[in-house]
Amino acid sequence: MVSTVGIANCLGTPVCKYLQYHRKLNDYVRKFRRIRDELNCKMEDIELQLKAELLRPLGKIPKQGVENWLKDVKEMIREAQVVENKVSNGRYLRRACNGKLVDEKTREMKEFLAKAPNASKGLAIDGPSAGLPLPTSELVGEEAIRNEIWACLMQEEVSKVGVWGMGGVGKTTIMQHIHNDLLEQQRFERVIWVTISKEFNIVKLQNDIASALNGKMPEEANKVRRAAILSEMLKRAGKHVLILDDVWREVSLEEIGIPKPSSSNGYKLVLTTRVEQVCKSMGCKMIKVKPLSEEEALILFLNKVGPNIVQNQTLMPTLKLIVKECAGLPLTIVVIAGTLRGEDDPLICTNALRELKEGIGKVEEGEDKVIESLKVSFNHLKDEKMKHCFLHCALYPEDFTIWKVDIIECWIDEGFIDDMSTRQEMTDKGHVILKKLEDNCLLENVSSGFVKMHDAVRDMALSITRMNPRYMIQAGLQLKELPKKEQWNPDIEKVSLMYNYISEISIAVLPTKCQLLTTLVLQRNPIKKIPNSIFTNIPCLSVLNLSFTKIESLPNSISELKNLTTLSLHGCEELRDLPCLSMLHELKKLDLCWTKIEEVPEGMDMLIKLRYINLDVPTLKEIPGGLLPKLVHLQHLSFYLSNEKTSLKAEEMEPLEKLECLTGRFEDINEFNKFISSMQQNKKNLIEYDLHVGSSYTPVFPTTDKRLTIGGVHNWEGELIMHPIEIQELRINECDYLRSLVDGFKKDEGFGSTTTSTLAPSATSSHLKKIDVYCCSSMKTLFPHWLCDCPKVTLVGKWFRDR
Repeated sequence: MVSTVGIANCLGTPVCKYLQYHRKLNDYVRKFRRIRDELNCKMEDIELQLKAELLRPLGKIPKQGVENWLKDVKEMIREAQVVENKVSNGRYLRRACNGKLVDEKTREMKEFLAKAPNASKGLAIDGPSAGLPLPTSELVGEEAIRNEIWACLMQEEVSKVGVWGMGGVGKTTIMQHIHNDLLEQQRFERVIWVTISKEFNIVKLQNDIASALNGKMPEEANKVRRAAILSEMLKRAGKHVLILDDVWREVSLEEIGIPKPSSSNGYKLVLTTRVEQVCKSMGCKMIKVKPLSEEEALILFLNKVGPNIVQNQTLMPTLKLIVKECAGLPLTIVVIAGTLRGEDDPLICTNALRELKEGIGKVEEGEDKVIESLKVSFNHLKDEKMKHCFLHCALYPEDFTIWKVDIIECWIDEGFIDDMSTRQEMTDKGHVILKKLEDNCLLENVSSGFVKMHDAVRDMALSITRMNPRYMIQAGLQLKELPKKEQWNPDIEKVSLMYNYISEISIAVLPTKCQLLTTLVLQRNPIKKIPNSIFTNIPCLSVLNLSFTKIESLPNSISELKNLTTLSLHGCEELRDLPCLSMLHELKKLDLCWTKIEEVPEGMDMLIKLRYINLDVPTLKEIPGGLLPKLVHLQHLSFYLSNEKTSLKAEEMEPLEKLECLTGRFEDINEFNKFISSMQQNKKNLIEYDLHVGSSYTPVFPTTDKRLTIGGVHNWEGELIMHPIEIQELRINECDYLRSLVDGFKKDEGFGSTTTSTLAPSATSSHLKKIDVYCCSSMKTLFPHWLCDCPKVTLVGKWFRDR
């Protein structure tokens, strides 16, 4: 038996202190809880006071120190909860260790209390500017109209300006430049930009304006109170310009809460619209944006089409005719130029001219001519599946910022991207398609991770879907119930009702037989119940997305969906029960992330075609033995990291030779090493992973694609095998017996072993970016000599013996 002195020495704690930790553990715990509660109350007080400061006056931002303190305190309180859970579940023989753990955490929390921001000195400061500049595209030939709008804004007697013109004529681009000019010249205290779009929603508009003012509207307030609060916010914003982009109908400023602009208060309101009557009815000074002249249009076109075409003088007569057909509309010019970029074949240019003439010749109204001209770019997409990818983007609401990762996943689910040997190859193909659509100006690149559709381009996409009865797209229209039964055409194939307020699927409006329906998207609706009969009427359904709904269960009739390949229930936090899934033999993707299920769905072992499983479910009790080896086609597998009961077994993982992305926990180092060894034998590398080894887990947002966390491992023997998986981030916490990161350092002989417990040089990797070591009470030496060969590695140490 290990002596008391031996244990105390192991802990780096004098014997008398060790005995005190052991005997007075309950006292330490009571003090710990009191300090934690004080810290939590202080944090809540600071947050409330900060919110109050941010509302008076507007334009203030939190002090950096306040933000950092709040962030660190939330992390500290979360760590304290981990400590309390550990102590509550601790064994009698670990009372002294737990006493020390609680005491040290209490000391840390007291330090945070002492460093709390002083509210009497203010928690917020004035913001850095009147607003943030907007990304803009090039302006050609719009100088006169830009100057006219600017002159109106500088005149005291003009308080409301209406900028109108047909879709694609450049209204938004002009106003984006003016917005940035106003910021640069600091003529106003605040410049606020909000997009309204066709489907006007007063609550969303109020929230957007408040957000632009660094404020927040109370969700529980009624419409009168909301308008009063927003009005007060705008008054406190001082002399400001409010720009409402893409207004489709008259809006009541009073109902929204927008104070009436006047020369006395210095407020200015600018709106852009396609409808002249909107400007008249709202009493605006009207400024019409006209199409570009032929010379200006040609300059813009040649700037966008590429030098190889510009230099080919034989093409110039055809190009001039193409530009003429674009009718001076910048959007059409840019899109058609994007379509022809790099194409120096005269036949291609001649064909584009012919298509433009034929399309425009079919219609008379201006807006329809824009749509028909934009269709040329769509028709020039050579791959039919790429056309489907583009049209699928229209399933999102208007002006929606689409996450690239999300849309590529949807394309894979729909089968628009051909099956390849790996999921990574399919993802790469998705990025190629996105780049092609961006190059053709059919999608706008918002940032490195997001794209969106110009509203006129989306109108074009919707017009294509209306040419046949295959699509029903009513996304983001504030619907409270399903479309009427007569709208469900028997030939319909894809239905998008995402981002609405549908809470009930009434049997009375359920569609009759929709034999061809393959895609049903109902995500982000507060749906609570799915009638049993709905799935009997759509037997060919392939993709079903119920993410972020309020459903508690699925009906048994889901087993009738023999063609279902994708079932997404991501974020269904009320979902506790699933019927047997054994009949869904074609299912390739099952996403149950953040549901409340406690058991793996019955019959899942029969779904041998599964490639993607997300079981990032906190409530899941276990992984049934023998399940994973049957799912040999899995490429993506995810389990909740902090759930010890769902730890992975190496022998169960070994058959998964196609696995590329993995999130999960291994019980100990040996089990993890077996898994890595099997991967090495199969010459297989994970492309992305977040793995955990051991019993202790501290949630931290991953900063890399390949992370390994070792926590609570108390029987660490031998080397950690890491090199086959190209690790980028290594985290080690609460590994009490680990003495050093240096290879060859031995354990204390008092433990009856001379086995090394190290990270050997073989663990190093050119991919390693960060090592984070904390709460390792026996750690003596943090910096291993082999790190000299890894100059790009960030080394972090916290709470070990020789700090």
